[in-house]
Amino acid sequence: MAAESAAVEFRIDRRSGVATYLQIVQQTKQALRLGVLEPGDRLPTAREVVEATAINPNTVLKAYRELEREGLVEARRGLGTFVRRTLGGAAGATAADAPLRTELTDWARRARAAGLERDDVAALVTAVLDGTYNTPSTRSPHSTHSSHEGEQER
Repeated sequence: MAAESAAVEFRIDRRSGVATYLQIVQQTKQALRLGVLEPGDRLPTAREVVEATAINPNTVLKAYRELEREGLVEARRGLGTFVRRTLGGAAGATAADAPLRTELTDWARRARAAGLERDDVAALVTAVLDGTYNTPSTRSPHSTHSSHEGEQER
């Protein structure tokens, strides 16, 4: 009897400009961060992903190889591809994230009600995250110092 695949469904956005295999990698990592996938869970087989998304099976295998190279999953001959570890604080984050998820869900609903499109919200969230986490992409090209005194450049 074959093992049942974890409850993860890959959604491929052919207009995103992101390579299909990278979309699978990103969605898998997101599922690992959110605790949707846990160690021991089996990823959908290449055939299952192909049936659901109509992509080339080699694309799925390329994504799974990338995840394996990163040590996140392991292929077991004849059994499938299994999750080895989670990302971020997923191990205990679900309960801790619940209040934030509720707030974010409420915020997203308000943004939608205000007429913002998904891409608008994504751009806004990215800008806020970049500002909050002070990534290099948001720094002024003329800035040589971090916005936080005492914080070191990486």
